Order: sequence, then structure tokens, then C-alpha cells
Amino acid sequence: MMRGANAVAIGMRAPDGNIVIHTEKLGGIYKSRLAKIPFLRGIILLWDALGLGMRALTISANLQAEEEEQIEGPALYLTLGFSFIVAIGLFFLAPAALGQLAERFLHWNAWWSNLGEGLVRLLLLIGYIWLIGLTPDIRRVFAYHGAEHKTINAFEAGLELTPENVQQQSLEHPRCGTAFLLTLVLLSILVFSLLGPLPLATRLISRVAFIPILAGMAYEYIRWTADHLDSPWVRLLAKPNLALQRLTTREPTIEIIEVSIAAFDAMRAAEKRFST
Repeated sequence: MMRGANAVAIGMRAPDGNIVIHTEKLGGIYKSRLAKIPFLRGIILLWDALGLGMRALTISANLQAEEEEQIEGPALYLTLGFSFIVAIGLFFLAPAALGQLAERFLHWNAWWSNLGEGLVRLLLLIGYIWLIGLTPDIRRVFAYHGAEHKTINAFEAGLELTPENVQQQSLEHPRCGTAFLLTLVLLSILVFSLLGPLPLATRLISRVAFIPILAGMAYEYIRWTADHLDSPWVRLLAKPNLALQRLTTREPTIEIIEVSIAAFDAMRAAEKRFST
């Protein structure tokens, strides 16, 4: 999936081997005043990006499936909602409950329990990404993710977008969503530590309530680092985010790179079409 300022393009390899492209105009939210307000824009744009990502995966899955097996309508939204609830429970509520247990039974003070909670959250995130990356289907998704990065890196380097040129590029990109996830988790350690000791119910509620705030902070941090990579200090700060991308990308094949280039070219053509 390639997203520009006005359009998004989704490239897929059909069962017959041909490349199928789906393009559409981005919603008006990307041009609204809300999309220009620091911190608030991160929450809005990231939520929309989540929807676009889910839509891209669904369109691709439906292309591979028989017509009667296609995913759409209520089933799609129920799946997305259930996945979101499970993610909040696993990565936010479960570590918070463990931190509270450490305070009660191990007699840790609030600072140490919040730190331990954050480390558990970080390990859960890394472990989850590593674990799902072992499955063949997700490894293929991660290969497409790597091809997206390589294609964008080649374009930003001013190279002709040929499979050979793209294949030589790095798998890492500073504006990747993986960097956002790591930044959000690290910020949660700092922010939740400042809250001090809380009753269990208040602690759990605060973890959910602060997700939009942390998302806005993480988005602004990623934007700032991506815009200041000419500084050696900023490049040093970005290294953990870039390192984590090794878990969510795989070296793509030439066939996968061809799909990525086709999607990028389609997005650029749609940008011109929808900007007029």
C-alpha cells in the first residue's frame, strides 16, 4: 500500500500472476484543519491509517479468495473491533495489572512497578511481533512491508524505480509505523511513572484513557526525528526504532518488489489526477 497526499494505491498479485492495482482518493480529513493541529492530528491520521491498512489487507484477501469467502460489511468491522480490544487488553491492561500485583505482593514502590509494567509491555510487543513473524503468511506480509520501504527509499534517493535499484535499498525507513509503536511504548513508561501510585481500577482506566495522548506524542516525535535526520544526535535517537523494523520487514523477492513499484507508480498517477 502506497499513500500520498491525495490518494492511496494498493498493489496485489492475483492468483493468475498479474498485478492488480486499486486506487482511491483519500478522505477529506487529510485536508482538514484538524490534520494540522499538533498532537491531535496524530490521533486522527493514525486512526485513519489503521482503517486504510485493514482495508488494504481485506481487498488483498478478497482477491485471493473465492467470491463466497470474501470478507466485508459487519464481519470486517467486528474483526477490527475485536482485534483492537484484545490489543488494549494484552499490551496495556495486562502489564498494568502485573505492575499492581508487584506493588501489593513484592512491595515495590510506584516508580519501580510502573517501570516494570513498561518493560513487560515492551517485551510483549517485541515478542508478539517476533512470534507472528514466524508464520508463512505474516512473513509474506512483512516482505511486502520491506518492499514498500525499499521503493520509497529508492524514490527519495532519486533513483529510477527498477526492481534492481529498489532491491539494493535499505529495509528501514524513519517514518514507519513500527517506529510509532516502539515510541508509544517507551513514552508510556515515562508518562505512567509520573502518575504515581493508583488504585487498581484507576490504574487500568488511566492506561486506556492515555492511549490517545500517547499516540499524539508518538506521532509528533516520529515526525520530528524524520525531519531532522541530518543531525547525528537525532540519528542516534532513531536507531532503536530502525532496529525494531528488522522484525516487521523481510527481504522481498523481485516479484514482490514489482508489485510495490506498480503501487507506487499508481499512487503518483492518482496524486496528479485527484489534485486537480
